[in-house]
Amino acid sequence: MDTLLGFDFGPRKIGVAVGQTVTGSASPLTTIRSQGDRPDWARIERLIEEWRPQAAVVGLPFNMDDSETALAPRVRRFARQLEGRFGLQVHLVDERLTSLEARRQLGRAATSREAIDAMAATLILETWLCERH
Repeated sequence: MDTLLGFDFGPRKIGVAVGQTVTGSASPLTTIRSQGDRPDWARIERLIEEWRPQAAVVGLPFNMDDSETALAPRVRRFARQLEGRFGLQVHLVDERLTSLEARRQLGRAATSREAIDAMAATLILETWLCERH
């Protein structure tokens, strides 16, 4: 069974989820606040040490016309840094509409951006898992 971490990257916060290839499912884990416009690498490292993922999945933002958003270069950089710092294979997946779907799924429980970001990371990871099977 392979464990994966999913990331919903944002300049101020990064939603994180954990999932398994055997079940094809994922669960929200946490939301990490960035430190001065940089990811909190120490916190990310602790999550990687705790969960020991075989790979990571990072949501790549697209516009509805299939063009990448202005945030996409920063997301790609974050993915490269994850790969370089931790030796993880990193997969990028279209994250279009995941935040909207996260709000819908959480319903009344969508009381904070942190909960929405972690649920969006879950949807990103589940999208990749579904595309693989």
